[in-house]
Amino acid sequence: MPAAENLIDKPATTNKNQGGVQSLEIGLSILDVLIDRNEPMMLKDIAEAMQMHPAKCHRYMVSLIRKNYARQLNDGRYGLGIRVNALSHNGVSSNNILERLTHAANEIKDILNCGVQIAKWFSEGPIIIQSVEPDSPISIITRIGSRMPLTTSATGQLFASYQSEEIIQPLVMAEWHASDEAIKVEQWRNFTQLQAKIRTHGYATVTGDMVMGINAITIPIIVSQLTGDIASQPTVTAESATQSLPLEYAITVIGTTEQLPMSEQHNVVKQILAIAQRYRLA
Repeated sequence: MPAAENLIDKPATTNKNQGGVQSLEIGLSILDVLIDRNEPMMLKDIAEAMQMHPAKCHRYMVSLIRKNYARQLNDGRYGLGIRVNALSHNGVSSNNILERLTHAANEIKDILNCGVQIAKWFSEGPIIIQSVEPDSPISIITRIGSRMPLTTSATGQLFASYQSEEIIQPLVMAEWHASDEAIKVEQWRNFTQLQAKIRTHGYATVTGDMVMGINAITIPIIVSQLTGDIASQPTVTAESATQSLPLEYAITVIGTTEQLPMSEQHNVVKQILAIAQRYRLA
């Protein structure tokens, strides 16, 4: 990558009629280096690109981190911060659903340091269409294109709670094909109780149901909130969602029991919803 323009020894202004702040221009140039690389970088590499002493570059990185325009990973590398995601969101088309969802997913990942998946409903069930991984050596993200089970995944349970019984019951029964008919009746009764609970809370959770030691939280994204004039849209309740707005999209956060403790699930959901609301997704 070509080195960024060296601003250190240049005058603060290039036009005598326009003043400027040289330190701000240098800081923004460092940010440009991170944006252009679009992946975490070591301090020495950033300093080399800026033709700057690493110690001086480090001071600028500290300021960028304090304002959330950059962040330092556990391995010492530096990456873009959550404020960059928020700025880029302003340039995203309000009707580009997947792009908005992806921006929100990246911000959720940065805040919670957990994996985030975006799923869409298809006739055969919910399918993962996008995912972002945290800065962790262990991958717990489901592959894009995977169908999520309705009965054992947070993603599937949420979608099952926001679709009609005529659509959901045959798919759920297919997942229980090995069970006796009498057992299926009891399982379905329990499952409908779970659906009601999910609609009441507005989100779904699982604790190690699919993978031991891995928890997940899923929130619904209602399509009517993603398009058109938001102010003109009626308020969407859990009850109305199941009647007139079948769920098409959902965001799932996945983490270890340490990253995503269920004792803190209400606080985590608030954080997820706050980010989703900034992107007009909830």
